[in-house]
Amino acid sequence: MPPDPAHRALQAQFHAGLWGGPVPDGVTAPAEAEAARRFNVYRNNVRHGLSRALAARFPVIEQLVGGDFFTAMAGVFAAQHPPETPVLLAWGEAFPAFLTAFPPVAHLPWLACVARIELARGRAYHAADADPADPAALAVGDPAGLRLTLHPSVALYTSPFPAVAIWRAHQPGAVPGTPLPPGPSHALIARAPGFQVVVEPVDPGTHAVLTALAGGAPLGHAAGQTDPTPALTLLLRHGLITAITTGDAP
Repeated sequence: MPPDPAHRALQAQFHAGLWGGPVPDGVTAPAEAEAARRFNVYRNNVRHGLSRALAARFPVIEQLVGGDFFTAMAGVFAAQHPPETPVLLAWGEAFPAFLTAFPPVAHLPWLACVARIELARGRAYHAADADPADPAALAVGDPAGLRLTLHPSVALYTSPFPAVAIWRAHQPGAVPGTPLPPGPSHALIARAPGFQVVVEPVDPGTHAVLTALAGGAPLGHAAGQTDPTPALTLLLRHGLITAITTGDAP
């Protein structure tokens, strides 16, 4: 059944009212001023709730720009990208792209890259479950022909900025004042057993091996001219290989 046009119109009025428009027609009180006051309380509660929901998903971004600025920025983002469902779990997917185009943070071009790390961490945490494969299967047959199925939470991250180091510098236990490495950064982001989400920095060669394996390439092809040992060690350490198959068939 198509949505009721009157209901959609009321929703549009409420959205406009939340972000500076007039009080919606459906909000009434004995006095017009009282209706406006009550709706203003509702408006402030909604804005505050959305700001806190966004901060919970992007805590390092809030640290980097400061609480007051983040709250104001979250208001702009929420007005442009309001939640589409009452469940806020997936809300914020557009935030990294928003940061790329938000003029007040144009002098921080790496900010959106840090946000992508936090977005990937959230996705990893809520990814589907899968049991680790028996590592002994790696010793069966020709290693070059092995194909590895990686855990659903695995994401391979890359940035032209030292975004991984910036993110790590704002984690509990980080040493203040640690110099940032120059140049791009690469990382494996995934959920290890015990629901611990890891952000593991890797070198470009290991990142290339992991990316090829995630795409279904056999180990020999994924390795190319690069030693695959660091990639395999990392995957095994965190229980991120869920199936090991042999042969040329994908």
